[in-house]
Amino acid sequence: MNRNTLILLGVICIIIFIAPLIMYSGHGEDDGYFGGSDDAAGQAVEKTGFEPWYKSIWEPPSGEIESLIFALQAAIGAIIIGYFFGLWRGQSSKEEE
Repeated sequence: MNRNTLILLGVICIIIFIAPLIMYSGHGEDDGYFGGSDDAAGQAVEKTGFEPWYKSIWEPPSGEIESLIFALQAAIGAIIIGYFFGLWRGQSSKEEE
């Protein structure tokens, strides 16, 4: 690739990264932005008047702790999947030799 193409791709990447930050500057979840599907589903279920059958054993003390636990679960899952892909790749390259 020539230098002009790389510069153009870099500028496009920067624009894609910066544009949402500029468009939604100052807005948050209170304005309805960045709400997830879990929030929308929870609100839809609450409108029906559904009563849960049980309560959770433990509630995280804050949303940050809940996000941390979710990220930790995702990281552990990614490590396990990566390990098995690496094992599979190593076995297939060993068979080729």
